[in-house]
Amino acid sequence: MTDAHAWDAGDLARRLAENAEAVCRHYLSAGRRHGNYWLVGDVHNAPGRSLYVRLHGPSEGRGAAGRWTDASTGAFGDLLDLIRDCLGLLDFRDVADEARRFLSLPQPQTRQLPDRGRSDAFSHDTSGQASGTADAARRLWAMSRPIAGTLAETWLRYRDLTCLTDLSSLRFHPDCYYCADADSPPETWPAMIAAVTDLEGRVTGVHRTWLAHDGKGKAPVEMPRRAMGDLLGHAVRFGTVSDVLAAGEGIETVLSLREIMPDLPLAACLSSAHLAAMAFPFTLRRLYVLRDDDPAGDHAVATLLARTQEAEVECLVLSPRLADFNDDLRYLGRGAMRAILHPQLAPQDVARFLQPVTH
Repeated sequence: MTDAHAWDAGDLARRLAENAEAVCRHYLSAGRRHGNYWLVGDVHNAPGRSLYVRLHGPSEGRGAAGRWTDASTGAFGDLLDLIRDCLGLLDFRDVADEARRFLSLPQPQTRQLPDRGRSDAFSHDTSGQASGTADAARRLWAMSRPIAGTLAETWLRYRDLTCLTDLSSLRFHPDCYYCADADSPPETWPAMIAAVTDLEGRVTGVHRTWLAHDGKGKAPVEMPRRAMGDLLGHAVRFGTVSDVLAAGEGIETVLSLREIMPDLPLAACLSSAHLAAMAFPFTLRRLYVLRDDDPAGDHAVATLLARTQEAEVECLVLSPRLADFNDDLRYLGRGAMRAILHPQLAPQDVARFLQPVTH
């Protein structure tokens, strides 16, 4: 996808999500509304309840409007993906034309983009599927620097994360491009850059968290988290996997486990859909799944339970007391987190990974 197409995709996906129920009624007319979801058989408009579309929610992240998942196939995406698959379209231009037709939008004008950070500036994360090429992601990664002494370190400490050594998968960019939509000029904000890698350690994408100028919060922009590159099956990785791995969605969530289990290998898959589709290391024998309490998180857990059983990998689910493990860490503390996790771990991993209580 070109930069102009990536920029266009972001704006179209947002506009479609703002009209999610109307999109569903038009393209998935065989379905019906059930609470905050539109239920239908599949993306081809068959009767049933396997595919669910969230109708209302935030513009990105957990519970975002317009995100859909087909529980029977594991397919997922945003409303642009839904239109593409429903109509059998192959070219993005045709998908965009159809979306603009539905939204009664004019054809977009070609727009020149700034040279600096060009591939980075207008890429957009739609339902966990990143736009922007893997090469563009690798260029942004190469232009970034280690987090020590930067606002990225400030941000992590602000989230009560203190085990910040050996985080080679995280870097910092002081002036990372951000563009909200088609009508907005590009801005620059400091950003934490996370490398998305495959099982061989090759960078296939990056995830950006734009930060406030003091690092004590996210930047005051509409979508402060976005990914670019090739994410499917890959993850932001911390530690080297041998036989045990813990995997979840968010970077800060998985790093919270590192505070009390610093030797446990971790993977942040960045969305529930990508968590469900994560690739298993050949040596993996036991997978811990950090559960998020929402329908997409439930689907990810169910999918991984089935996939690990087929792969003869033991799968154990770790559930936080609050919304996620970073909330547990920040509001309940390390001692409480240790008590929460202890009974959920395999006995052999308690001695192997869980730090003893210190007085």
